[in-house]
Amino acid sequence: MARVKNFDSLYAELTTKASADPAESGTAAALQAGIHHLGKKVIEEAGEVWMAAEYQSDEELAEEISQLIYWAQTIMVARGLKPEDIYRYL
Repeated sequence: MARVKNFDSLYAELTTKASADPAESGTAAALQAGIHHLGKKVIEEAGEVWMAAEYQSDEELAEEISQLIYWAQTIMVARGLKPEDIYRYL
């Protein structure tokens, strides 16, 4: 069984992947593509969350939300934000 991630462990994983070779890491490649690319992914995933909430199962919705969190955190890494920077506003 895969280890369960949370917000903080995902962030730690993404910061590690950020320094990987883009040819070997999809995360590193996405970061190299830049903020515009990452922003488009966030918008795409947000739409998929909305559609899953309207028409799909809770499990499918949870999966879509996890992807939205991944892309939002990838933008955090790109901009140098840490989870603490986000927690201040929750």
